[in-house]
Amino acid sequence: MLTLLMLLIGLALLIAGAEGLVQGASRLAARLGISPLIVGLTVVAFGTSAPELVVSLKAAFAGQAGIAMGNVVGSNIFNVLFILGVSALIVPLAVAHQLIRLDIPLMIGLSLIVFLMATDGHIGRYEGGLLVLGLVAYTGFLLWQGRRQAPAAEPTPGDEKKNRHWGRDALFVAGGLAMLVAGSRLFVDSAVVLATWFGVSDQVIGLTLVAAGTSLPEVVTSILAALRGQRDIAVGNVVGSNIFNLLGVLGLTSLLAPAGIAVTEAMLSLDLPVMIAVAIACLPICFTASAISRWEGTVLLGYYVAYTAYLVLAATHHDAQAGFSALMLYFVLPITALTLAVLVVPELRRRAVR
Repeated sequence: MLTLLMLLIGLALLIAGAEGLVQGASRLAARLGISPLIVGLTVVAFGTSAPELVVSLKAAFAGQAGIAMGNVVGSNIFNVLFILGVSALIVPLAVAHQLIRLDIPLMIGLSLIVFLMATDGHIGRYEGGLLVLGLVAYTGFLLWQGRRQAPAAEPTPGDEKKNRHWGRDALFVAGGLAMLVAGSRLFVDSAVVLATWFGVSDQVIGLTLVAAGTSLPEVVTSILAALRGQRDIAVGNVVGSNIFNLLGVLGLTSLLAPAGIAVTEAMLSLDLPVMIAVAIACLPICFTASAISRWEGTVLLGYYVAYTAYLVLAATHHDAQAGFSALMLYFVLPITALTLAVLVVPELRRRAVR
């Protein structure tokens, strides 16, 4: 009963923290003349990635730097497939042109760069330093662009009084982030205890509950932002979190870890290619009609279920693993690629005509 109570408290903290973060960030963006998309890509995205950063840095200082790689790759796959999928199922998501032109291609490029860095089985301090410098440059560019593109607002009666409350909005953001981190920790720890009590193996727990646990702040924040009509924050949170995971979490961990980060053969042969494929698939899905529709959200969510099922089958050495892999490789993936091509080609023609 105590564990169940902790689970419910963690969920309540997640919801309250996401509400405070979304409301505070959107109001703060308006006061500072920065678009909600930029706030979603920076403050909200970096803040909701705090659990990934904490877990990875703790692992680095404990001499378990290899955990950081799985944390980053798993979170990036979860963010696109699960979070965007669920959010689009609830409310179709409009995608800003900046995401299609800049941020999603950058996410794809960074995924490829990290894969190339990892091909020798190791990501060292020098490579980590380059990633951190990339994060500084990316954040600076976004803030500069947001201020440059923001329209100058005409002063209205009451503006002076409203501007006095910027500190309150900043407090909402900070408090929301703190509750998200605390809530995600309580929720994951309680869920693991309950799963163990029901007889679920540690391996399956690690592949499901713990892997998704550090992304719970992104889940709640994106869904709540979509429901509140802040769809730029919902999509920007996911893309920004993935970029921050690659540049910030992986960069800082490999920079601070005494021996860098070791990359296993399994990570190189399966998980990193899946992360790259997911990032690439995100572009045509967002490109068509500059939106993520409900059926596209269903496809994303279905692929996350399939990926998780494969991990569980592989971990338990189930007899169905070979048949499942063949079904995905020779039927589901080609059908999905053909469908995306059929959607993208007419969209390209329409844009060329315009």
